[in-house]
Amino acid sequence: MKVLILIGEEFEDLELLYPYYRLKEEGYEPVIAWKRKGRVKGKKGYEVEAMISFDEVNPEEYSGLIIPGGRGPERIRNVPKVIEIARSMFSAGKPVAAICHGPQVLISADLLRGKKVTCYVGIKDDVKMAGATYLDKPVVVDGNLVTSRVPNDLPYMMKEFLKLLKRVT
Repeated sequence: MKVLILIGEEFEDLELLYPYYRLKEEGYEPVIAWKRKGRVKGKKGYEVEAMISFDEVNPEEYSGLIIPGGRGPERIRNVPKVIEIARSMFSAGKPVAAICHGPQVLISADLLRGKKVTCYVGIKDDVKMAGATYLDKPVVVDGNLVTSRVPNDLPYMMKEFLKLLKRVT
């Protein structure tokens, strides 16, 4: 079973790598998507290989979605295909996890209205303006949505995301 990870340039390295390897450990196939196939550099300089482009993503092929933070979400939040992917997976009830600045993509997709979420403190006002209730906690689960604040919260985020993922796979 495949799990999609959407990234943009200057993604937070740890917020991509930790979920990527946790998914592999649990027997899932993480698939990294970017604007094109190829190498993309994280905020701290680590490079990863984007296996597919956003345009190649068929949301029906994936069991869940992860959106790492850093500057990446800001760079992809206005890409129509990214918005389409997020809306499709969210409305299908698939687990969606966003950490740090990751909720910026969900704000642009208008998916946070009425939800309880957490995020990096720097975008908490954006989350509130999008109609969500902000909670300052390591992880917040609301339906199929899992959100966290910073890299230190990754163990909590992945624990909850994997619980949801196991229910749908």
